[in-house]
Amino acid sequence: MNEQHNRHEFKHHHQHHHHPKTGFRLVLTILLNFFITIVEVAGGLISGSLALLSDALHNFSDTISVIISYIALVLSRRANTPERTFGYKRAEVIAALFNAAVLIIISFFLFKEAIERFVEPPSIHTPTMIIVAVVGLIANLIAVLLLRDDSKANLNIRSAYLHLISDTISSVGVIVGGIFIYYFQIVWIDPLLTILIGLYILRESYFILKESLNILIQATPLEIDIIEVVSKIKEFPEVKNAHHVHVWRLDDKTIHLEGHIEVDANWRLCEADEIRMKIEKMLTEQFTIKHITLQMESDVCADKSMIKNH
Repeated sequence: MNEQHNRHEFKHHHQHHHHPKTGFRLVLTILLNFFITIVEVAGGLISGSLALLSDALHNFSDTISVIISYIALVLSRRANTPERTFGYKRAEVIAALFNAAVLIIISFFLFKEAIERFVEPPSIHTPTMIIVAVVGLIANLIAVLLLRDDSKANLNIRSAYLHLISDTISSVGVIVGGIFIYYFQIVWIDPLLTILIGLYILRESYFILKESLNILIQATPLEIDIIEVVSKIKEFPEVKNAHHVHVWRLDDKTIHLEGHIEVDANWRLCEADEIRMKIEKMLTEQFTIKHITLQMESDVCADKSMIKNH
């Protein structure tokens, strides 16, 4: 009975929640992307436009990525337990990493197809190309609006949102390309747009991939200067030394810090606890670090380097 009660308390105090409508918006986005993919594949085959087919392929990858984002969102909502004290918070980071990696692979595939089209440009039925691209643009804009607010919540939703933003830009590019081909017979604009779309996808994917990897390897967040953090801690007159300091992210929002704080050997526990609370308050206010673990000690560590090598 006590064990069940403890598990309930653990879940109550450690579970975090997303906006309840986020999952519903992701499902709508998935359905929209399936629709866009089918329409653009049909339109690309009929018109002979590689830009349209590449956009369809991109949309299909986005559909898969949004599905993965949705699954990760569901997993991240699971309660923390004594066996998994952090829950499944990093499921969304892993989803973002996977989505970015897939996009990078697709970008190089698009480059290969575009180069082949430069060598042997096909005939393109531009009215079909433009009409289908306009339909795709409208659907993409709706999907972007659905996830715009949620994209500020975490890396996972942001990765799905960037997929949709790049889709929207792709659709605009295809429309512009179709107009140039129709009026000026500039056929090479189609593979050129494919390369430009691929470069944009590559750039956005790189940033998501980099941020996801930094979180997974527990790198110090870019916005945190760990040397400055230690310096601020040492400004407290009661602190003799601060060492073995680590700062990392559990997910894209939650920053954790742990470290050893050396104080005078004659201090009572309550006095050490007072300075600990002052340090925690400073770290929260100045560096937005809310999950802090400080080990108060007095000359017990032989190695007092700022960062300990394990």
